[in-house]
Amino acid sequence: MMQSRTHTCGQLRLENAGEKVTLCGWMENVRVVGQNFAFVVLRDFYGTTQIVVETEDMMNIIKSINKESTIQVVGTVRERDSKNPKQATGDVEVVPEQITVLGKCRYNELPFEINRSRDADETQRLKYRYLDLRNPAVKNNIILRCNVVAALRKAMMEHDFLEITTPILTASSPEGARDYLVPARKHPGKFYALPQAPQQFKQLLMTSGFDRYFQIAPCFRDEDARGDRSPGEFYQLDMEMAFATQDDVFAVLEDVLPPVFTKYGKYKAASAAPFRRISFRESMDRYGSDKPDLRIDLELTDAACLQDCGFEPFAGQTVKAVVVPDFHKTRKFIDKLCAEAEMLSGGKAYWFRLDENGELVGGISKFVAEKKDEVIEKLGLTKNSFVALAAGKYGAAVKTAGVLRKLLGAQVEGHMDAERYEFCWIVDFPMYEIGEESGKLEFCHNPFSMPQGGLEALERAHRGEIDPLTINAYQYDLVCNGVELSSGAVRNHDPEIMIRAFELVGLGEADVKAKFPAMYNAFCYGAPPHAGIAPGVDRMVMLLTGEDSIREVIPFPMNKNAQDLMMDAPSAVDPKQLADVHIAIVEDK
Repeated sequence: MMQSRTHTCGQLRLENAGEKVTLCGWMENVRVVGQNFAFVVLRDFYGTTQIVVETEDMMNIIKSINKESTIQVVGTVRERDSKNPKQATGDVEVVPEQITVLGKCRYNELPFEINRSRDADETQRLKYRYLDLRNPAVKNNIILRCNVVAALRKAMMEHDFLEITTPILTASSPEGARDYLVPARKHPGKFYALPQAPQQFKQLLMTSGFDRYFQIAPCFRDEDARGDRSPGEFYQLDMEMAFATQDDVFAVLEDVLPPVFTKYGKYKAASAAPFRRISFRESMDRYGSDKPDLRIDLELTDAACLQDCGFEPFAGQTVKAVVVPDFHKTRKFIDKLCAEAEMLSGGKAYWFRLDENGELVGGISKFVAEKKDEVIEKLGLTKNSFVALAAGKYGAAVKTAGVLRKLLGAQVEGHMDAERYEFCWIVDFPMYEIGEESGKLEFCHNPFSMPQGGLEALERAHRGEIDPLTINAYQYDLVCNGVELSSGAVRNHDPEIMIRAFELVGLGEADVKAKFPAMYNAFCYGAPPHAGIAPGVDRMVMLLTGEDSIREVIPFPMNKNAQDLMMDAPSAVDPKQLADVHIAIVEDK
């Protein structure tokens, strides 16, 4: 077999001068500077090397080749007269004596310039993803992802976790999103489902006697895309521990994650263990979010003193304020801020200022004037303070105020220590909530979480001694820089507690057995207390690279409409394929 190359395009240095070498790669660019003189940039996975064409024969070959063709260059290394310190191989160049086309690019025009692909329309980038990935800036995100996954895997194994893969074809289970269904050819009318998460399997592994499990798990959810969520499939560092508490789970991730973030992250500072713990209710009250960005030093302030100021939208409502001292932005900035907050939160934003003379000005200041002294005292205002306000029912008010806090922190200088990774745990989530659509009691998050207070708390709720809405669960979220990396919980491993928890939402033992037969039956054979979590790998890498979109760190992502433009998926299939799985397409009338 012929040796295709002696070196990569990122390998040659001055000490290689005088050597005869063979390089292979893509012809990235050609710059003709004379009749028989040109500079060619040759690129492979490892870097670029300059090829200098100086003869008529070599020039004729180069002129016949389209950019992005793959070629093999045999030639001699020499020192460059004009060195390029920004290029790893910038001290040398190769003078070719033989150029061979290995893979011809048959198009004179490319969909976009490779090195500027990130400036192209996203539809074009996804359709020609194999070209987009040739861009070193895009490729480097995927390389970093590989390194991060390897580091996570190594760290988990050092903590005595076993990597165990769980099934992809499984039963449909109510996990909170729509399932992707797969028809069963041998069982007409029945379907497999792709797992939304390996939740039940990892709990069954704990019941089977495996002490510590993890995997880089593929998960499938038919849900809409967001900047930090990809439709279709995603990956998570899934883990579960037997005979474990919430603190045990926290200790593992607080040991595993900071070294990965400091080594591979765009920012080199990351929270050290232990991460700050904030209750769900405290987080909503102080930050207006259950995923607070703790790099921002602003907090929400209770502005109940404004409920009776005469401004109708505040009357009898929760009023929350975000106070920014030493504020010198323009009215144009304020108007844009309020409009953006309203668009993101769906709630109205209000404001006023305390100017340099100690006078209330702008916005709703005329309604505040009669309570000036009280407002200044209660909100802790100083001259040149800006007060952003939101009002409504508690949930709506804190949501809008939380958006205002985030926008002000990011856009007003001095209130955000941006270049760091700030972790926190959000704990003590409510076990139950009133459903927005049903108006009935529902599980707030994971129905298999252990309620705080255990069976006794549930029995008291059944007897009417306490409101079920006051019961918290051993549920927790891991948050970094305002992004939820993961949800986890101490699991409800006791069938009796499980049944009583479900009965509060109107589901009995028969319903639990029918919906979760394997897990319920397994727990009846003696299950260990266990707890786990599953940080999202895609979101983690997105934070590490500093990207705004999760699609930038996925090798072959779908678009916002869950379409793979490169492979043309989803696509129609042959009628025979449908017949094999007993499916008929019914047209929507």
